[in-house]
Amino acid sequence: MDSQTSQPSQASQHPPSPHTFQVDLRGLVDLLSHHLYSSPRVYLRELLQNAVDAVTARRAEQPGAPARVRLYADGGALRVEDTGIGLTEADVHSLLATIGRSSKRSEGLQEARSDFLGQFGIGLLACFVVAERIRVVSRSARTPDAPPVEWTARDDGSYVVRTLPPDARPEPGTTVHLVARAGAAQWLTGERVRELARDFGSLLPYDVRVGDEAVTDLPAPWDRSYPSPAARRVALARHCHDLFGFAPLDSIDLDVPLAGVRGVAYVLPSAVSPARRAGHRVHLKGMLLTERAEQLLPDWAFFVRCVIDTDSLRPTASRESLYEDETLAAVREALGERIRAWLTGLAAGDPERLAAFLSVHHLGVKSLARHDREMLRTMLPWLPFETTDGRLSLEEFAQRHPVVHFTRTVEEYRQVAPIASAQGIGVVNGGYTYDGELVEALPSVRPGTVVAELDAETVTAHLDPVDPAEELALAGFLAAARDRLDPLGCDVVLRAFHPLSVPALHLDDRQARHEQARAEAEEQADDLWAGILGSLRGGAPRARLVLNHLNPLVRRIGSLGDPELIGTATESLYGQALLMAQRPLRPADSALLNRAFIGLLEWATHREDGR
Repeated sequence: MDSQTSQPSQASQHPPSPHTFQVDLRGLVDLLSHHLYSSPRVYLRELLQNAVDAVTARRAEQPGAPARVRLYADGGALRVEDTGIGLTEADVHSLLATIGRSSKRSEGLQEARSDFLGQFGIGLLACFVVAERIRVVSRSARTPDAPPVEWTARDDGSYVVRTLPPDARPEPGTTVHLVARAGAAQWLTGERVRELARDFGSLLPYDVRVGDEAVTDLPAPWDRSYPSPAARRVALARHCHDLFGFAPLDSIDLDVPLAGVRGVAYVLPSAVSPARRAGHRVHLKGMLLTERAEQLLPDWAFFVRCVIDTDSLRPTASRESLYEDETLAAVREALGERIRAWLTGLAAGDPERLAAFLSVHHLGVKSLARHDREMLRTMLPWLPFETTDGRLSLEEFAQRHPVVHFTRTVEEYRQVAPIASAQGIGVVNGGYTYDGELVEALPSVRPGTVVAELDAETVTAHLDPVDPAEELALAGFLAAARDRLDPLGCDVVLRAFHPLSVPALHLDDRQARHEQARAEAEEQADDLWAGILGSLRGGAPRARLVLNHLNPLVRRIGSLGDPELIGTATESLYGQALLMAQRPLRPADSALLNRAFIGLLEWATHREDGR
């Protein structure tokens, strides 16, 4: 497979002196392997791309020309044959000179990449990532009388160009021979070459084979004819499993003729984080460009993985990702519109499938609905929210309640949900991702709906007041309780509410928490900062412990006469209310719980001793 195996000629009897590349080839290979390409595996894509582009160039001039690419791997060596346009000796020297000029600067890679796809170019030099020697034998279809030319290059930067006798390659086209470099032979084995060729070239438009095994599999699965829609769904599900390793909930056709895009999106069967970047497979004119395209779809469409073939999107210099430009932005918007139309179609004609989808991926649809009022209006009867009436859509919840109250945090919701439900107040938990924004947007798609944020004042106002005479009789108890909780920035109020089993309710809002945090910081600050923080003190509402006058335990505590015992009991109720609300405990709260527990134990044991 090296230059000594070619047929004898006058040129081979007097071989020319070797030349060297006009660039540091070792440095270029290091750039390609460590900074441009993500893996040595792309060497085969470059060989396939060069061969396919050469065939395309020839068929543009000779429509009836053969269109074949053959790969033969054997023991650390690889041979790639194509029936493409071929090269003359002048072509070879011209291309090598251009590589020398354009590769001196990294920005020249993109220029060389676009100008010489399918010929030598940067793509052929990329083979040095796995090869120590590259030998190319080519005959031009444009100049049939030109003799075949042989180019042999080594990874030390030297190369030899010579002409061969006509019978060395009777037909136009190019053959590339690779000999593996030390430690890279595994990339040129028959099994690895077949695997890579199928992965990169399954959608190529020509007859590509590894030995006798076909690589291409056309038409693409999404373009084939099937006996029924059910058969198509089964076939696409099998295709998804082969590509991505999961059985999809559904498939969505992605057809954008104006952008030259065809493909399919597969809906993930399980929920994923919106922050997780999706990897999509993109073929460029049939050749796999990347399987990790992240910017192909809108951010909200994180619940699908897609595979497309395109002839319009622009690759980066490495041909492993897409260039961010106006075309990509337009394609991204158009593909997003296809997914949006699929959702709308489910809502209109297949509510069961929509419900199954939303049970897994409601977060993605909520993300879309934040910015798309029409989608919010369409999905309003379907999107689930946590409410005091159970898990409902906003449409159903708004029909039940004249005012849609909501909390901005999960903690606030947990504080008020049991009490609000007992009082007949409808509350939506707006603390989950996107939920608060969607509740606030509700009036824009449902005119007449009243939305209000639920705060401590609103909840307290809905609780029944205690008879003034009864509250006056408990004035001493309330004063002792307030004195004990005042250092914690918490007031004590007395109300009557259901359920009776809840002795106390801890209520605060963001302003109260901010004020509490400011007060704590002021206590720990030096004089200068304490003065600054003190100047920020405002009339923000304080947290409040709402005691339930209907609860038997609170009534018994209210009858105590010992202020110290009243204080200990109040601290216990405060701590229990915090735990019920599932609020994170501050160090002061933990200390209070410990102190109250020990105090009650001492009081109980003291009573036993006294008896």
